[in-house]
Amino acid sequence: MSAPLDQTRAVRKGEELDLAKLEPWLREHFGNVAGAIVVEQFPAGHSNLTYLVRWGDQELVLRRPPFGSEVKSAHDMGREFRVLSKLYKAYPPAPQPLGVDDTGTVLGAPFYVMRRIKGVILRKDLPEGLELPPDLARHMGESFLDNLATLHGLDYVAIGLADLGKPVGYVERQVTGWIKRYYGSQTADLPEVEPISKWLTANMPTEGSAALVHNDYKFDNVVLAADDLTRIAGVLDWEMSTIGDPLMDLGTAISYWIDAADPPDLQLIRWGPTTLPGSLTRAELTARYAERTGRDVSQMPFYLAFAYFKTAVIAQQIYYRFHKGLTQDPRFGFFIEATKILLRAAERTIETGRL
Repeated sequence: MSAPLDQTRAVRKGEELDLAKLEPWLREHFGNVAGAIVVEQFPAGHSNLTYLVRWGDQELVLRRPPFGSEVKSAHDMGREFRVLSKLYKAYPPAPQPLGVDDTGTVLGAPFYVMRRIKGVILRKDLPEGLELPPDLARHMGESFLDNLATLHGLDYVAIGLADLGKPVGYVERQVTGWIKRYYGSQTADLPEVEPISKWLTANMPTEGSAALVHNDYKFDNVVLAADDLTRIAGVLDWEMSTIGDPLMDLGTAISYWIDAADPPDLQLIRWGPTTLPGSLTRAELTARYAERTGRDVSQMPFYLAFAYFKTAVIAQQIYYRFHKGLTQDPRFGFFIEATKILLRAAERTIETGRL
């Protein structure tokens, strides 16, 4: 029996698309297909907004920046479109992009459309009726990790993405950049930020060879085949992809991977069903990565601590939009608590040196 496909919902209030302007653009680029255009929304994202656009037998996914965001570099639709235009040919899980307006003239903000990848997306809780026996949970974790290792093994020069980032000094730029971003979106005095920032700055490891990195690799950015949950049909949300230290990418992935033994506060922000019996742990994922890639993972506590800090800053940026009244989405009110939880997790990692 197939698992339930990811579902859309009605568009949230305040995030509607202007169909009077979008329809002519769609018909110009994809043909004058008969039938009314219907727009629904994929409800789970907190960054770029993702919509399902249907008319006739056409079914496209549209991505645009969030309303009210002041972090322009994180929502570069033209860049994401260009990355996918080259990547999908070499890496089948990447969505195929189909059209872009990177000027913002149609909807008041840049957007692009891509082919929909149908499948199962796992979030904090399993869809009703879906069960994951221990064996399946373990194999899904192995597939999740192996796919990341495959991504890091791509020849990004041959793909045409060598100019996507500057790998030399990547770790230092990330550490200093995310510290700066925190203070640019600060809404309260959180005492953990300064000591974590000082430790990260003083303990940056020597970088190894660079790779194409996703930078937000987690279960709810992965589309699983409905008839085989161990097969990854798609990887979504390439807005932060670049060329850099792949251990930063692994650190991000395992920071999202909450273990069953983690403290209750981390359990509150679990991003996927990673605590089920049979699930791999962060340490097991890291060991498998070392086996698959041959990379030295001895400095992974640094990368994990940084990933917790980076995600705390992202949560702070999301909360900043809510705090300033730039969005009315009630989900965003909790994100100040998520920031605090993630900062505590970074502190624990620094203090214990454990994954």
